[in-house]
Amino acid sequence: MYGDTVTSSFAPDSLVLNRKLPLWYQVSQSLRASILGRSPEASLRLPTEEQLARHYGVSVLTMRQALKELEEEGLISRHRRRGTFIEPGARRGAPRRLLGSIDAVVAQQSGERTTVLGHGPRPVPADLAEYFPGAEEIVLFRRLRRDGDSEEPTNWAENALRPELADRVDIADLERWPMTKVLRDVLGVRISRITDTVEARLADPETAELLDVPLLSPILHYTGVTYDEDGRVVDVARIRYRGDRFSFSVTLDAAD
Repeated sequence: MYGDTVTSSFAPDSLVLNRKLPLWYQVSQSLRASILGRSPEASLRLPTEEQLARHYGVSVLTMRQALKELEEEGLISRHRRRGTFIEPGARRGAPRRLLGSIDAVVAQQSGERTTVLGHGPRPVPADLAEYFPGAEEIVLFRRLRRDGDSEEPTNWAENALRPELADRVDIADLERWPMTKVLRDVLGVRISRITDTVEARLADPETAELLDVPLLSPILHYTGVTYDEDGRVVDVARIRYRGDRFSFSVTLDAAD
């Protein structure tokens, strides 16, 4: 991938840039997702600024700004003459800034240990019927995520997919990557947009048990509706986050 990369360097995922969004932000989120979703045996050493800039197709100045963002978050450390390294014990603590990038969604959901609780077909629930018109059933995937270091449960998720798409999902991929990444990068779904809704709710008995929180304690309930390039819903994700572990921040840039 890199013509002159040290062979032991960490290799990030590819990225298709959206020219309507800040380039440094897209690059930082893509690299962030690659770091948090890396395999345990992956190298902690990052390629040089120049190599990363060529990989993403941006200027060195843009790449430097992206790396600064990750350094401030504590995901990487930079050492003069030695290079840039992933912090092995890095944990996500800062609120996520969402500027409409699909890679931001992937980055948010990466870096945690995922257990698939189960999956299977079921009649389309009434509250999802508007997203799957004409469908008689959907396939529901249920997952629990834990902090990679403390093993503490952080959130649990349900993803509703059409059967013809769900049949192509490999559970091993879903245990390693977020559903958004599996759909886009493994199954080749051309995602056009994701509509996010976050609201405060109280933990029901199932959520309280899975997340190890008191019944009726505050949680953040996220709904993400993913559309393909034809405008058809391909995934409805409903994620329950522990209220003591997560916050969301949205930044809106003025149009030129």
